[in-house]
Amino acid sequence: MRATPPDQPRVISLKDIQRPVAEELKHFQRYFRDAMRTSVPLLDHVARYLLRQKGKRIRPLLVLLTAKLCGGITEATYRAAALVELLHSATLVHDDVVDGAEQRRGMFSINAIWKNKVAVLFGDFLLSRGLLLALDHRDYDTLHALSDAVRRMSEGELLQIEKSRHLDIDEATYFRIISDKTASLIAACTKSGALSATDDPRVIDEMYLMGEKLGLAFQIRDDLFDYGEEAGKPIGNDLKEKKLTLPLIYALRMAPSSERRRILRIVRKKKKTRDDIQTVADFAEAYGGMAYARARMEALAGEARAILERYPPGDARDALIDLVDYTVTRNR
Repeated sequence: MRATPPDQPRVISLKDIQRPVAEELKHFQRYFRDAMRTSVPLLDHVARYLLRQKGKRIRPLLVLLTAKLCGGITEATYRAAALVELLHSATLVHDDVVDGAEQRRGMFSINAIWKNKVAVLFGDFLLSRGLLLALDHRDYDTLHALSDAVRRMSEGELLQIEKSRHLDIDEATYFRIISDKTASLIAACTKSGALSATDDPRVIDEMYLMGEKLGLAFQIRDDLFDYGEEAGKPIGNDLKEKKLTLPLIYALRMAPSSERRRILRIVRKKKKTRDDIQTVADFAEAYGGMAYARARMEALAGEARAILERYPPGDARDALIDLVDYTVTRNR
């Protein structure tokens, strides 16, 4: 690991984390692009537009780094990384339709340009391409891991919708939701990377558990942003949709009943003003919700880090540890 003076926190960049697999990421990009090729002009046009939406590619990065840690990157690793990104892209396209979102990664969303029908069918196309990629090469274990993640993501989303209607999400339910909605896919990435590099069941299970812990920490970090962490002003997207996340769940548990009722009245409002959102964010801070969420996030990151530290030092292991740290310190 690189040394840093004790009074100066080390700034972790995604580019530094990518360095041990920089060439492999370029190969993955070509693999991913080829996986979406089609003879249907409209589909090909939409696919090329999707490729212009430059994401962080965290999930394929996880697949590649985990494979390198567990024995080495193979052709099966590239297929797993492409399958992950195809399934993830499909869920994002479908999410934009469900949410009526008009932008994705600073560009117009696919449904905003080509309307919902094309967007849904394109998402289906991505799903089918991913399934066929795995089936054609008999990557059954990887396909099982990722199919199970998609099932869990759907169940988690529906459970959150159900609970948001009644505002009865407790901490255990919250962790079940984010485990299904977010951590399941991260865990599938790390498991898929391990599956492509080793047949040791202990290593595969450890990488799955590490991904689960990382995914939970990742989602808590996102939830903190909604309350103004780092950015300074609360965004309130979750509050607008009546989603109770960890900072507010804990604060509601700690607050007197009169305060709890006052805040829940605001959360139940169909339309919330900026003042409403600021009031709820201030409440979450005042009653320890923000501090509690940060502590749980750091603890989960620590558990993921501890798993990785059992493995011999090397650039892949160090990059994965850096990725854990990046997850909980990132500004967006």
